[in-house]
This record gives sequence, structure tokens and C-alpha cells, in this order.
Amino acid sequence: MKHFRRMASAIDPRPFLDEIAAVDGAWDASTGRQDKIAVQREALAIPLRGLRRSAIRGRKRRDVQESRWTTGSASYPLARAFLEEIARETGCLLGRAKVVCLPAGRRVHPHVDRGAYYRAHGRHHLVLRSAAGSWMRAGDEEIRMREGELWWFDNDQMHEAMNDGEQDRIHMIFDMLPEARAAEVLGHAA
Repeated sequence: MKHFRRMASAIDPRPFLDEIAAVDGAWDASTGRQDKIAVQREALAIPLRGLRRSAIRGRKRRDVQESRWTTGSASYPLARAFLEEIARETGCLLGRAKVVCLPAGRRVHPHVDRGAYYRAHGRHHLVLRSAAGSWMRAGDEEIRMREGELWWFDNDQMHEAMNDGEQDRIHMIFDMLPEARAAEVLGHAA
């Protein structure tokens, strides 16, 4: 496979799911994904890390490299610790991150993530819930990711996802920038 790479398996999703369940209205706090991104309109999201607004300085949002923890991420210390650890273990800087719920029968429509940010960062999915396995296509490849698996995929390719199961599909989706590219991309060393 050239557009997907499994990085880890047997990661216990239960602590992350419990953490989400403990937050009242977790999926209702942010609707930007449904309201502003047409291809993502059927998905719910909990933003953990977002672009640093003070770094926009006339650039399009998709070209802003700098990221920061969201205020709401304080309610998800286990997710934050996991993201920090995986970035440290892989020698990367953490970019944007969110937990995404794709309800049964819903989809993420075909698209390519465009902009300088996406060219520099690698996109990753940790499958937290997906009884039937999470179907996804990138380029000419299709896979079915399983609960507890961590995947990298090539979001430079046309990609889409569908929940063909009977329960919500929940993924932690995050981006990482290799530390070796920090000076080139950010203008300073990590």
C-alpha cells in the first residue's frame, strides 16, 4: 500500500471513549466542521488543537502552519497526553487534532486536503470505535481500519470515508510535522 500505513495496533480505545462520555454535550460544543466544510458536513467534531489565529497574518487558514491547544481540550487530558507522547515517540511536532464522530450511514465526501499546512503535515487516524471497521479510500486504495489501530494516510490523494456500520464511528484525527522539517516549514528549529 502506498497511501496507507498502519503505525500501531492494540491501542486501548476505552479510556478515550470514557473521557468523551464524561463531558456533557461534547459533540455539541463545536459545529464549525458541519457548518463550514461542505465535505465534512455529516461529521461531528471535538477540536483538540487548532490553527493559531494570531499566526494567520493575511494567509489562508489552510496555509497556517502554527497550531495550539483549544480551550476545550483541557477536558480531554488523556487524549492530550496520548497526542504529546506519539509526537515525542515519532520525532514530530503536533499539528491540528480533533476527535471526529461519523454517525451510522453518514460519510465524508471525496476531497483532497489543500494548502501548505497539509503538504507539510502527515495525517493520522486512531480508530476509537468502529464495530464493522472503518472504510476509507485514498487514491486507488481502499482499507478497513479496526478499533485500536493507528494509521497514517496520504491526504494529498482524493479521499473519502463512509460509516456503513450500525453505530457511530469515532476517530482521533491528528497531524504531525517531522522535527527535521520544522526550520523549513516554520522558519525556526523545533
